[in-house]
Amino acid sequence: MTTPNKPLNVLFLCTHNSARSILAEALLNHLGQGRFKAFSAGSSPRDNQQPNPLGLQVLRAAGVATDGLYSKSWDEFAGAEAPQMDLIIRVCDNAAGEVCPYWPGHPATAHWGYADPSALDGTEEEKLAAFRQTLQAIRHRLSLLVNLTDARLNQTALESSARSLANT
Repeated sequence: MTTPNKPLNVLFLCTHNSARSILAEALLNHLGQGRFKAFSAGSSPRDNQQPNPLGLQVLRAAGVATDGLYSKSWDEFAGAEAPQMDLIIRVCDNAAGEVCPYWPGHPATAHWGYADPSALDGTEEEKLAAFRQTLQAIRHRLSLLVNLTDARLNQTALESSARSLANT
């Protein structure tokens, strides 16, 4: 459960950690007002993977800070020295069926699937529109999450609360 001194740690997972999970990490840190600390990772980021430049552009245009965002493997969060997660949310359909590593502390889990905006073939403006649409969809669910009461964010209710947001 969140307290004034301990934010709820949320890890967003996707395959490459370059688009949807990066958008969700940055946006939750922006909206979370200190109640949440967001992280993101990928199940199989490519060598030298970087956040998608269009995603970073859309975040900046929305007034969301992008400093410190980088693509990383979920292995960084599976070790004993990693921050303990309270909630893990998979944000892409590719990661939905993947076997996750052991997560210390047995965090709550949920799947919020979004279409991959970086997979769109089209003009630069069409690609930017796809990123804006994905950011809006993520913002909708995260706005609901950050407005849950502390009672709905306690360890017992967290998984149910996060999973129910997948239907919004």
